[in-house]
Amino acid sequence: MTTHGGFEPVFCTVVPPHVLDKLARNDDPALSGPARRTLMRDSELRGRRRVTTEFGLAAAPTAKAPSDQPLRTIYDAGHTTALPGSKVRAEGSEPGQDATVNRAYAGLGATFDLYLKAYARHSIDGDGLPLDATVHFDEGYNNAFWNGEQMVFGDGDGEIFLDFTIPIDVIGHELTHGVTQYTANLTYYGQPGALNESMSDVFGSLIKQYTLGQTAAEADWLIGAGLLAPGVTGKALRSMKEPGSAYDDDVLGKDPQPGTMDDYVRTGRDNGGVHINSGIPNHAFYLVATALGGHAWEKAGQIWFDVLTGGELSDRALFTDFAKLTVAAAKARYQEGDELQAVSKAWEQVGVRIL
Repeated sequence: MTTHGGFEPVFCTVVPPHVLDKLARNDDPALSGPARRTLMRDSELRGRRRVTTEFGLAAAPTAKAPSDQPLRTIYDAGHTTALPGSKVRAEGSEPGQDATVNRAYAGLGATFDLYLKAYARHSIDGDGLPLDATVHFDEGYNNAFWNGEQMVFGDGDGEIFLDFTIPIDVIGHELTHGVTQYTANLTYYGQPGALNESMSDVFGSLIKQYTLGQTAAEADWLIGAGLLAPGVTGKALRSMKEPGSAYDDDVLGKDPQPGTMDDYVRTGRDNGGVHINSGIPNHAFYLVATALGGHAWEKAGQIWFDVLTGGELSDRALFTDFAKLTVAAAKARYQEGDELQAVSKAWEQVGVRIL
């Protein structure tokens, strides 16, 4: 049984360190400069997150009674690193002139809606947690992150990455790190870390699909489509349909994600490859969703949600542990039907043994 409560000192970003490392080594300072600053900023923020959580310095979240309406606040950092920044939009206020602010507000709302309407979860903590976000963080900051308390979005460097509020699944991805924090609290290293990242990709994609009213067959299954600048040879940060195919660029390199255990990457970087090996459970979910058809959040998403929030998922779970729980969840909810067969077959296809 896992210990819940969300005290794991995790700092989660949507752009993997290996991507920024590649950019930081580029000879063009217009590309390497923002990447290096982003890596330094991420390192600083990661250290701050660890200290505040381990020594009890983090602000306690304001308790809110469950509500059918979100409580969103958007702040503007004004290209500084001061958080949260100046308040620029409150819940219920009309859209302003800043498209970034409006997209952040809408993305928080879309995430709230998916969790409430599909899974009866009230905000990311299940208890009506206010949703705060800061936009225009730092200069040319090439990332977005959940710091355990709020969302933060960079504007990108304009050369490789555009505004991080553009893809709604990036917003959903980062907020889902908060859901994981308050439920299974998966350790951010190795296979449990890759599961942590995969959960965010799964529900980030479902939030986009729910917002667009797409079926599993209609969805593009891309994470971060629209984030890469026009000159980049790529379509997104990751592909759940075809892990390893999201980009193949002279500057960024080639997407390293494997789709099966045959190509599992063993590395000490990126917290043991959490952004890389997440391609394997991502692909398993895609296979389940497309095999079942219809809206992916209704059956495949429900099974994954049951496992994430059910209390049996260990914070150090391996792929095989998670796979077994999805099989059990499918059987518990849908008995011996197509859902159970789809889940079992998907894990077999990606090489994760259940028996």
